[in-house]
Amino acid sequence: MSRYLRVVLAIYRKDAQLEARTRETFTAMAVFAIAVALIFNFAFQVNPRNVALVGPGIAWAAFTFTGVIGINRAFIFEKDRGTLEGLLLAPAGREAVYGGKLLGTLTLMLIVEALMVPVFLVFYDIALLSWWFVGTAVLATVGFAAVGTVFAAIAVHTRAREVLLPLLFLPIVMPVVVAAVSSTASALAGEGWSGVARWFSLMVAFDVVFLVVSSLAFEFVVEE
Repeated sequence: MSRYLRVVLAIYRKDAQLEARTRETFTAMAVFAIAVALIFNFAFQVNPRNVALVGPGIAWAAFTFTGVIGINRAFIFEKDRGTLEGLLLAPAGREAVYGGKLLGTLTLMLIVEALMVPVFLVFYDIALLSWWFVGTAVLATVGFAAVGTVFAAIAVHTRAREVLLPLLFLPIVMPVVVAAVSSTASALAGEGWSGVARWFSLMVAFDVVFLVVSSLAFEFVVEE
């Protein structure tokens, strides 16, 4: 195993073990996601006639807002305890630090999204259990986490990081969020590959571009 992969997995394992002990970020994300689902349920008066129209937007609004919480905390532990500099001295390129943090954020987001599937089934009667939605969720979440992780590294050095982070990266990830909403709508309508193909292509292109760009840019954005 290369040094790069060892560092990526070491950082990922450290963050996973810390989250397994505290469950701080996971609990906050899960509670917030359920709260958003409840609020939208009362706000839009969702019924069988309009669920196909508003359901995908509600689902991805909940996922997006919840993802902001997870991404916002990607570097807070190290920053608040003064260990960020030590982390950046890992015996590999700083892109390995980015990779480890990306995997941790991605795992948390996917777990919360999976747990929200039965919530949307109960509240909105939205059946998200399809391979097309699973593909949509994975592709969209990868792009979301790829961009969010690098912007979290920028925002963590500021005082207003909770406010600055969404302002910085939400405009960048808007294309992948729009693609996810449209792809989910096509999946719920039963359109199959013909309906989701173009949105999958957009999300794959977005993921590839921003994974490469974010990994290369990370070395520079962590410099104070």
